Amino acid sequence: MSTHSAAARAQANPVMGRFRPPLRILGYTTVAALGLLYVMPFVIQLVTGFKTDPDAAAHPLGLIPTTPTTAAYQRLFGLSHDGDGVPFLRWLGNSAFVTVVVTAGRVLFNSMAGYALARLRFPGRTLLFGFVLAVLAVPPVALLIPRFLVLNTFGLFDTYAGMILPLMVDAAGIFIMKQFFESIPREVEEAARVDGAGVFRIFWSIVLPMARPALITLTILSFQGSWNEFTHFLVATQSSQYETLTTGLARLVSGGLGGGTQYPLKLAAALLATLPVAALFFCFQRYFVQGANAGAVKE
Repeated sequence: MSTHSAAARAQANPVMGRFRPPLRILGYTTVAALGLLYVMPFVIQLVTGFKTDPDAAAHPLGLIPTTPTTAAYQRLFGLSHDGDGVPFLRWLGNSAFVTVVVTAGRVLFNSMAGYALARLRFPGRTLLFGFVLAVLAVPPVALLIPRFLVLNTFGLFDTYAGMILPLMVDAAGIFIMKQFFESIPREVEEAARVDGAGVFRIFWSIVLPMARPALITLTILSFQGSWNEFTHFLVATQSSQYETLTTGLARLVSGGLGGGTQYPLKLAAALLATLPVAALFFCFQRYFVQGANAGAVKE
């Protein structure tokens, strides 16, 4: 039926029927070109990690290494005796530890706060939610100096606690969870309340399992945000033992770990730092889309 109607429209408007295939081909070509343009920096990053320093400096955009080598990766993982040591494994360990703790904290506390704002009735609830929205409008850079002063005053500067505690809750996560919880029918909670379940039992055993798409979305965003965090770690730490991948790579790029361009070493480290977030997103992108659209329609 649709084929006949399309043919009828093409006969009724021969100009449109004549130019539709070329326009479609042009559209596909444009999309493919934009996709290739987007992927090209990652390809160059991958290839450069297997080049030598002179080769990378002479042919920075070359897609085929003149003399392929794994020297950059060997140096990152401490398998090479040439050049200055790069504490990449320590950066990786700090980033993994902080990211796991922060992600778990955000998922728990943002869910609890979102449920309280969506379902519980208490004085000042609307005003409190207004404050949460107001925090979203504040540029993060404006909070750097106050954050440093607070950490320094409470003795949390240059500690793991100072790196983790300020990131345990974020306004965007609270907003996402609140919007999702409001889309869940209240009848489900009322039935559980009739059976004698308390507020926390309803939240933990009934409502939270229903919020799996939003929880996965929050997990991805929290993991990505804490893994890529830079400015907070810059003002919260000073010792090299607390360096994460972002602060360590910044020191590496600025020339703090040896002279020369060191393009293969820098891009190999950047590639390894990108892989966990990329893998997490591609594994759970289906749930990410569901969670992003959740709460758009309320019952």
